[in-house]
Amino acid sequence: MKIIICGAGQVGWQIARHLSGERNDVTVIDNNGELVRRATDALDVRGVTGFASHPDVLDQAGARDADLIIAATHSDEVNMVTCQVAHSVFQVPRKIARLRSDAYLDAMYSDLYRTDHLPIDVVISPEREVAKAALQRLSAPTTFDVETFMNGKIQLLGILLDADCPALNTPLRQLNEIFSSLRAIVAGVRRDGRLFAPEANDQLFAGDQVYIFTHTDDVTRTLEIFGKPPQKQEKLVIVGAGNVGLVVAQKLEARPDRIRTKLIERDRHRAEYAADHLERTIVLNGDGLSAELLEEAAVPTADAVLAVTEDDKTNILVSIRAKQAGAKMAIALINDPTLVPLMGALDIDAYINPRATTVSTILRHIRHGRVRDIYSVGDAEAEVMEAQVLSTSPMAGRAIRDIEFPEGALIGAVKKGDKIIKPMPDTRIEEGDIVLIFALTADVPEVERLLQVSIDFF
Repeated sequence: MKIIICGAGQVGWQIARHLSGERNDVTVIDNNGELVRRATDALDVRGVTGFASHPDVLDQAGARDADLIIAATHSDEVNMVTCQVAHSVFQVPRKIARLRSDAYLDAMYSDLYRTDHLPIDVVISPEREVAKAALQRLSAPTTFDVETFMNGKIQLLGILLDADCPALNTPLRQLNEIFSSLRAIVAGVRRDGRLFAPEANDQLFAGDQVYIFTHTDDVTRTLEIFGKPPQKQEKLVIVGAGNVGLVVAQKLEARPDRIRTKLIERDRHRAEYAADHLERTIVLNGDGLSAELLEEAAVPTADAVLAVTEDDKTNILVSIRAKQAGAKMAIALINDPTLVPLMGALDIDAYINPRATTVSTILRHIRHGRVRDIYSVGDAEAEVMEAQVLSTSPMAGRAIRDIEFPEGALIGAVKKGDKIIKPMPDTRIEEGDIVLIFALTADVPEVERLLQVSIDFF
C-alpha cells in the first residue's frame, strides 16, 4: 500500500514507524528538513521537505498513485487543505486528518466532513482519544494500561507485579490449573525492558509488567490474584485544563457516580473558559507545581491525580509531588517515550502515551478485511487485533494447538456466537469466530496472514 504521511512530528513519526515496519511504501512530508531527515535516517521511508498542502509537494511525494494520505501536521487548517488538494487534484481514494480544535470537532458541524465540500474520510482528534484513554485508566486505577474489546466484554489490563503478588514464581500452566474458572490469560510480559509473549512454563517475577486479557465479569478477581485489589475513587484532581483535561472533567460530570473533581490550570484565560464549560467541577487558577495550591486542591487526600498539561516534565513533577503529598495514585501524560522507563523509579502509577492511542485509532480505520479493533501496546512494541475468522483463513477448522502461531503471538479470547470463551489448546477455531490476538510488532505480518488481512483502504 502506498501511504503519504504529512507531518513528521511525534504523531506522524510514530505512524510512519508502524506502517513502514509492515512493508508499506511510506513517504513523509514536513516543512522542517531536520524532521524529515530524522525520519528517513531511522525508518524505511521516503522524505519530502515542503508544505504538505502544496500540490507540487504532494506530487513529488507520489500523490498521483497514493492509496492513503494521513494529514497529521500541527495545523488543523493545513491538514484540511491537504485532504482537499489530495482529493480534488490527485483523487487520493482515502484521506485521514488530525484535527485538534474544538471548533472543528463540534458535532453540529460533523456533516462538513466526508463530503465534496471538505472530503475527509476520517477525522482523528488525538486529544479526545487521550481523554478517552485517561478515563479508562481511571476506571482501573491499579493498572498502568487498560483497553476494552469484544463490545466491552473483554479487558486488557496492564499490571505491575509487586513482591507480594500471589501469582509470583508459579508456572503459568499451573496458575491456569489453580484458577481454572478464571477467564484470564497472560498475553505479554515486559521484563528488563523487553516485551515477550510468555509460554505455559514461564513464571512471573516481582517487577514484571504483564498484559492480561480478562472477561469483564472477572476483572475484580483477576486484579486480586495479581496483587492489585480494586480501589474505589471518589476524589480526583486534574492538572491541566487543555483539551484533554477539560474533556475528562466533562465526561466525569456526565457519569452517574458522583466523583468530586478539582481542575488546576495555570493560564487564567483558559481557567475561566474551563469554569464556564463545567458545572460541578471546582476550577483553580495557579501553578500545578505549587505545594500550597496542591494543598488547597486537597491533593493529599485525593484518590487520583491526573497530570495532563502540554509539558511532559511538568506532568512528571506534578505526579511526583502529588504522591509525596499523599495522593493514592498519579497518572501522567507522557509524549516522549524515552521518559517512560522513569515512571516506576519515580513512583508514578500509570502513564498515557498519546502517540500509541493515535496510532491505534488510525490503524482501526485503515485495516482491511474482518478486523474489528486494534490497539497498539507500549511504544508500538506489540499489537492487539480483534478479528473475525474467514473461511479462507489457515486458522479455520483447526484446534489452537495445531495453528502455527509465531513465537510472539497468542490468542487471548474467542467469541463463538454470543459466548466468549477462554482459549485452551484444544479449542477449535471455526469460520465466523471472533478472535483476540496479542502479537509482537515483528510478528504482526504473520498474524495477518493467518487472518487473511492486510493494510488497505475500504
